[in-house]
Amino acid sequence: MSDTPRLHTAGTTLLERARDLRPLIEREATQAEAQGRLTTPVVDALHEAGLFSIWVPVPLGGAELSPTELIAVFEELSYADPSTGWVVMATTLENGTAGAYLGDEAVERIFKGPRMPLIAGQGTRPGTAVREDGGFRLSGQWGFASGMLHSQYAHSLGVIEGTGEGRIFITPMEDVKMLGNWDVLGLRATGSIDYAINGAFVPESQTHVFSQNEPLRGGALYRLGLVDQALIAHTGWALGVGRRLLDELIRHVGARAGRPGQLAGSDAFHTGFARAEAKFRAAKALVRQTWDDTEGTLDSGRTLDVREETMVRLALNHVTSTVAEVARFVYASGGTSALRDGLIQRLFRDVHAGTAHITSGPQSLAECGRELAGLAPGESWMLFALEP
Repeated sequence: MSDTPRLHTAGTTLLERARDLRPLIEREATQAEAQGRLTTPVVDALHEAGLFSIWVPVPLGGAELSPTELIAVFEELSYADPSTGWVVMATTLENGTAGAYLGDEAVERIFKGPRMPLIAGQGTRPGTAVREDGGFRLSGQWGFASGMLHSQYAHSLGVIEGTGEGRIFITPMEDVKMLGNWDVLGLRATGSIDYAINGAFVPESQTHVFSQNEPLRGGALYRLGLVDQALIAHTGWALGVGRRLLDELIRHVGARAGRPGQLAGSDAFHTGFARAEAKFRAAKALVRQTWDDTEGTLDSGRTLDVREETMVRLALNHVTSTVAEVARFVYASGGTSALRDGLIQRLFRDVHAGTAHITSGPQSLAECGRELAGLAPGESWMLFALEP
C-alpha cells in the first residue's frame, strides 16, 4: 500500500484564476459562438492562468487537481460560458490522461514545449489500427472533437486488427484531416468538428490501452481510468450551467419587478422557482457526496467497486437531467426575452446540446437502476453498460 500513489490536491489558486477570467470570457462569448471556436484572447488567457495544466500529472509540470477541485474549476468556467467550460474540460482530460498513461518517449516529445499541449479528439467510436514494427498504422473517421481547432494533437480510439484490443492513439495535427461538420443547436463555440486520419504511423509510446487505470506518472486520480475521469468533466460542466441559468432568471425577473403582470408578483412563479432551486441544489449535493466518497476510496489506495462506479454515473446523469429541467423552466419563464438572441436563449441551447453526450444517456441511467436494485450480481461496468 505504501507504493500506491495518493490523491494529489492543489488548493484553490487555479479556481480563483478561473473566476478572475469570467469578465473576459463573458465579453468574448458572443464572438466565439459566431466564429465556432473560442477567441484567441480567451485561449491565451487560459494558458497564461495555467488552466490547461489542471489535469496534467505533477511530474510533468501540471497541477493534477483532485476530482472535486477539477469539478469546481469546470463549474466556474462553464458558469462564465458553457462552450469555454466544455473546451477546457475536454482538452484537459485528454492532455492529463496522455501525461499519465503514455510512454516516456512520447511524453518527452509532447510535453516539452513552453505551453501545455492541447489534445482533442474522440474516445468512443473507434478507427482501426494495424500493428507495425515499433507502433501502429491508424485509420478512421471520428466526430465531436471538442477544442480541436486549438489543439496540437488528436486523441483517437482505435481497435487493433486481429486482436480487437481498444487503444488510445495520440497523433500530431499534421496527421489529421479536419472535416468540419459543426453546424449545431448549441455549444457552437466548442468547434467539435469531425476529423479523419488515413494510415498515420503512431509509435507505440504514443498509445495506451483504452482501459488503462494504472498511471505511469501522477497520483490516484488516474486510477479512475479514462471513462470515470470523463464523468468528472461533464459533472462540473452541468453544475456551472445550471447555476448560471437560475441566476440569469433571478436577474431577468428582478429587472422587471414592480411592473403590472410580471413574474415577480406571481405565486405560481415563486413556487416553480423554489422547486427548480431545490432540485438543482439536491442534485449538486448528490454530486458532492458521491465525489467526496470517491476521493476517500482513491486516497485509501483502492479502486472503485461496482457500486461506487454506479454512483458516479448516477450523480452525473441526475445532475444533467436536472439542469435540462431547470433550463426548460428558465426558458419558459423568460418569455419573449428568452425567445430572442441573448444569454438565456444561448444557455438553453447549450444545455440541450450537452445533454446529448453519451455520458448522460438513458442506457447508463437504466444500468444504474439495475445495479442499485440488486439485479446485476457479478457484473462490472464496461463503458456505460454492465457486463458479466
